[in-house]
Amino acid sequence: MSALQIIGWGVTSPAGTDHPALVGALDRPPAPVEVAGRYDAPLPTPRAHALLDFDVRAELGRKGTSFFDRRTALTVVTCRRALADAGLQVTDANRHRIGVVLGTTAGSVRSSVDYAVDTFTQDPPYMVNPALFPNTVMNCAAGQSAIWFNLTGVNATLAGGRVAFLSVLRWCANSFRSRQADYLLAGAVEEFTPHTAWLSRHGRDDDLPAGEGGAVFVLRPPGGTHLRGPDAEVLAVTLGFCPRGRERAEALAGCLRGALDRCGVDGGEVRMAAIGGADDGAARVAAWRAVESALGHSRARRIAVDEAMGDNPTAGGALELATVLAAHRQDPRLDGQLSVLVAQNREGAVGAAVVRGWGRGTDRG
Repeated sequence: MSALQIIGWGVTSPAGTDHPALVGALDRPPAPVEVAGRYDAPLPTPRAHALLDFDVRAELGRKGTSFFDRRTALTVVTCRRALADAGLQVTDANRHRIGVVLGTTAGSVRSSVDYAVDTFTQDPPYMVNPALFPNTVMNCAAGQSAIWFNLTGVNATLAGGRVAFLSVLRWCANSFRSRQADYLLAGAVEEFTPHTAWLSRHGRDDDLPAGEGGAVFVLRPPGGTHLRGPDAEVLAVTLGFCPRGRERAEALAGCLRGALDRCGVDGGEVRMAAIGGADDGAARVAAWRAVESALGHSRARRIAVDEAMGDNPTAGGALELATVLAAHRQDPRLDGQLSVLVAQNREGAVGAAVVRGWGRGTDRG
């Protein structure tokens, strides 16, 4: 694949929204907040990394947001931050060449479940609110984001759980290669609800609470024109599948080796590594072993945002890439250095990406 250039990004997270907060959270992670009693439904744990102060009307105003579900609201706000960070102006001349591509597991689970329940409990049962139906569609957040910013380019949502964000990056590379877009807003966002809290809790062997938030990146193809050089380049993305759990760590390591080979770099050059979260503690240990196996003698810093942002199955990789880029803005000594992202899910999907980053206003030579 050709390199993807990242020209800006936006974050909504419990750790904060700017680069000092994201980097600081690695060493001083914020504690989860009390969520017990805030919902009618029971929760698996009384605390979570939820965004209790998030208010879509305060962010976007009342008009047009009345029927946004939480995932859609978080996504639109994060897209707005990404566009502002990139300095990308949407005009009549370019809006048809700007698209939105998001990763997900199943869209807004709460919206789907609540709507389905209404079809059984309303009197008569077919008297459901039709205005809420769009929220049940997996592509709702991407579609509403495009509507909000009047973007008429490609629009897609990829379901892939923990590997979804890496799938998004590869999808974007294919879209640029086929000249379907000039810019893409790409990312993943997770909402916190009782539904996602229980899904996160299912099958875990540790006490990691559920999280909330996400990140969106403004991408362009290599050689594109913009006001400044890129914040980062995604040099390679590889994806694979290994249904046997015992062999998955080696498959993940193989994906990472393949990504490094594609961009012609040695594992010893990598300075930061992230695993995009894990389904449980055992999977986390296996993922780090796979990274160490693929990188060899590298002394890469481990970037793990779970402790600061909770378990975000879909958005973990996006949040970790944002944290990596935040580190580049904080420390000019990292200019031009390499980072790797890997991901896996319990169904057997594996993936890896190689990224080169810079700070703002620094030499890309």
